[in-house]
Amino acid sequence: MTKQYKTLGEFIIENQDSFKYSSGELSRLLNGLRLAAKVVNHEVNKAGLVDILGEAGDQNIQGENQQKLDVLANEKFIQTLKKREIVCGIASEEEDDFISINSFDNQHQNKYVVLIDPLDGSSNIDVNVSVGTIFSIYRRVTPVGTPVTIEDFLQPGVNQIAAGYIIYGTSTMLVYTTGDGVNGFTLNPALGTFYLSHPNMSFPENGNIYSVNEGNYVHFPQGVKDYIKYCQKEEDDRPYTSRYIGSLVSDFHRNMIKGGIYMYPKSSVASEGKLRLLYECNPMAFIAEQANGLASDGKNRIMEVKPTELHQRVPFFCGSRNMVEKAEEFMKNANA
Repeated sequence: MTKQYKTLGEFIIENQDSFKYSSGELSRLLNGLRLAAKVVNHEVNKAGLVDILGEAGDQNIQGENQQKLDVLANEKFIQTLKKREIVCGIASEEEDDFISINSFDNQHQNKYVVLIDPLDGSSNIDVNVSVGTIFSIYRRVTPVGTPVTIEDFLQPGVNQIAAGYIIYGTSTMLVYTTGDGVNGFTLNPALGTFYLSHPNMSFPENGNIYSVNEGNYVHFPQGVKDYIKYCQKEEDDRPYTSRYIGSLVSDFHRNMIKGGIYMYPKSSVASEGKLRLLYECNPMAFIAEQANGLASDGKNRIMEVKPTELHQRVPFFCGSRNMVEKAEEFMKNANA
């Protein structure tokens, strides 16, 4: 007998009690995201056949060359979210400033802000390696009926009401949380429908994979160097396996399934770290904590960091609980 899988829409309706606001609002938010994801997935899958590979000739606010697919993904997510009559503002890693969105009645009635990395790992596009989209959703803090302001976006991660990612790989998956566990949905490309394929996703408490760009080893703080050597030492259940794709979504997804730690520390060439607090670290931290993992800047819980600017960067350590705690221990000892 063929197993019947729930669709994403069915799952949202059946689990509406886990979202403390209107289930209709969550449905509209996720519908906008999944529609854009399907469009981007289509473009990713034909990237080698049409002229969307390579660089677009511009740089984003981070000073990074924008890939053509970066620009396309950014446009598609902004377009679909604008039409949902639910979002009052969008902040994108690809945009210099946030985008204010008025409600159709011009009374600023929309209640949610979305922060998004439209195409994470985009440097991998040209070599056919998995890329992804990361999103984070907050309730606005300014009064409904007024234009959205920067304060609506500069909220700590603990205020997130939903977060997730889409991974464009051998299959396309949407993984998200509303604060009541983590669930993954796989796209059936023939039907254009996401089906629940990975219910109740969870990090193993221990893992044997460490993910870090070891090419930057010489630039890392001593505590990180010490932890990497610990991972490589032949003792007990070690050495661990080193696996690093260079796409946060892909590395995180593998580690959540198999057990591991992802690290992007600060360094002598990136004193604040490289990953963005609002577009990458906070949403991934929310997912990790809801999946029995931890996320830290090396000392403090990521989701308690108070943002000071839209494109703020922080060090990031995320993954299996015991591995993150051990990494923090090495960093604390190195600074003692």
